[in-house]
This record gives sequence, C-alpha cells and structure tokens, in this order.
Amino acid sequence: MRLTQWGAALTGAAALLLTACTVVDLDENGKPIMPADPNAKASFDNQTPQQIAQQTWQPRILDAAKNHALDASALSTQLKSPSDKPQSVFVRLSGKVERVEASSANEQILVMTVNGQPLQIQTGPVMRGNALRDAAGFRFDEFTNQVQYAQLSRALNREAVKHLPKVDESWNGKNATVLFATILTGGKANEAAALELKQEAP
Repeated sequence: MRLTQWGAALTGAAALLLTACTVVDLDENGKPIMPADPNAKASFDNQTPQQIAQQTWQPRILDAAKNHALDASALSTQLKSPSDKPQSVFVRLSGKVERVEASSANEQILVMTVNGQPLQIQTGPVMRGNALRDAAGFRFDEFTNQVQYAQLSRALNREAVKHLPKVDESWNGKNATVLFATILTGGKANEAAALELKQEAP
C-alpha cells in the first residue's frame, strides 16, 4: 500500500473515532461532568439531609400537604375507623386554640380539639418524630443508608420551624388555622408537626 493510501486510511479512522466520541464538560476541578442517567431512580446519595429538606420543601412537602390534606371531618372519620397499620397524613384544621403548652423553652405545643379529643401539635423550636418525612412519602430506598433517612426527619422538622410564627400563651382561646403532618395510630393522631400556622380574625 502506498504512503498516500496509508495516510488516507489513518485520516478516515481518526474521523470515525472523533465522530463516535461525546464531548464532556469539565467542572472547576477539571473533572468530567457526567450527564444524569434519565433511567436512574431518584437518589439523594450526594446530598446532606439539610440540602434535601430545603430542595424538597416546596414541591414535596408544602404542595403535597396543601393538595392532599385531610379536613377535620375526614380526620375524625379516620380516627373513628383506625387502620391496622400506622398512617402518615397531612391535615388542615381551623378552630379555637384550647391552650398553648409553653412550659419548655424548646417545645411549644398548640392544643386543638378533634372528635372531642385534644390534639397536640408541635410548633418548635424543637419538633420530634417522622410525621413530616413519612406523610411526604419519602422511601428508604431513595437514601444511602438508615442514618441519612433518619436524619432527614430532623432536617425537615427544623425546616418547618423556620416557616412558623412564634407561639406563646397569647394564642390561648384564639382562632387559628394549622397545616400539619401526623401519624394516625390506634385511633389517635401522634407526633403532629406543624408546617403552616396562622391566627385568624375572631
């Protein structure tokens, strides 16, 4: 084979190789930025619980709560006919605040009445439990491990407190509307955690 033919063959091979390559952008550290796999399942592997809470607060918590919250009547029905398994739900209630339990600086509890029974709703600054995480439908398989999954509950509870007004004994006897998450177990609403709270005009 002549030299010119070898040259043409090499040029053709190089052109084929170039057309088969995909140009990948580099990040600030010179590492390739790989495009997301459209078929990959949702994952929070590389995010902190705080980042997940902030990123998902509007679409996965607030929007879901506003669109799917039970009202007082639906909640009463659920409590009268409890499921065999715990159910995590969002609820919106409007009514009189029976009292505010503010004996602890870290935990203020707003008490309202549902189905003739007092319902305690956590308003912060410290809130406990998994109601927000579970009502929003987060699944364990979206996370790296059990620790990250558990830490998300605390991060969501802290995020909720950021959006709530200060609650004290001046709320006693006032009308209020509260949007919250709770876990229904054995005919009772447990671990109720507020995510929106507003005093209404008398």
